[in-house]
Amino acid sequence: MAKLGNTDLDVRGINLGGNVFGWTADEEQSFAVLDAYTEAGGNFIDTADLYSGGGSETIIGDWLTKRGRRDDVVIATKTGMWEQRKGLSAANIAAAAEDSLRRLRTDHIDLYYAHIDDPDTPIEETLRAFDALVRAGKVRYVAASNFSAERLSEALSISDREGLAKYVALQPHYNLVERDYERDLAPTVERAGLTVLPYFSLAKGFLAGKYRSKDDLGDSPRAARASSYLDERGERVLAALDEVAASRGVPVAAVSLAWLFAQPTVTAPIASARSVEQLNDLLPAADLALTSDEIDALTAASR
Repeated sequence: MAKLGNTDLDVRGINLGGNVFGWTADEEQSFAVLDAYTEAGGNFIDTADLYSGGGSETIIGDWLTKRGRRDDVVIATKTGMWEQRKGLSAANIAAAAEDSLRRLRTDHIDLYYAHIDDPDTPIEETLRAFDALVRAGKVRYVAASNFSAERLSEALSISDREGLAKYVALQPHYNLVERDYERDLAPTVERAGLTVLPYFSLAKGFLAGKYRSKDDLGDSPRAARASSYLDERGERVLAALDEVAASRGVPVAAVSLAWLFAQPTVTAPIASARSVEQLNDLLPAADLALTSDEIDALTAASR
């Protein structure tokens, strides 16, 4: 159990990504993954209105209702990136939140993200809209995703100045082969005391060891994206992951996620699974405490 930053949200295990629900996993497969995840002790589910055009939220909402699990799990969702609900205007946020609440079949969202920055809407307008949702009890906490360090700092300053609900977490693109986050965002996050929930934690499957040559790519929807990591550096990272995985007797994916768990401010990496078999490769990460030598070896391999 870990506290999500300075909130009263207690989370366990990986942050289960719902982006595959309604996309590469149908309802039956999604329910099986959600059942296995919660049976293993996980309680933190991430989704967005964008995912499958609301389909992911709908599947999660149906599962929560049929299983009676709403009080057992922390639900995070997002708005602002979907074409049907584009941007972070006050009107859009209010409407999007109602839509998400309806699809999720709940009266509150535990963690509600600005899915992407909206330079066309004043930050204060966005924050006031989020604040209204918090005050109404429809959202417990708000967070940001895909923000620059400058825009995140500005938003935090406005919240402090105006007494508005403040972003408590950041969801950045961050993993063992994508480390731009460490340069500008990490110092901002540490100064502000935010928690970090990285997405694309497994680099679209590459850091799970799924793609080791062009022959492995097949027709997976993510394979084409993962192919960009098939270079000398990528091979070096996989070799380092293989060594740790073999010595610990765990899947490569679990080692990749454990490296993220070990990074400052990271509370729970986001990882998705379209089957229980895939999920089983991820679950050991939460209890896998890498040694400093193992962390250093992985970090060095990814430079």
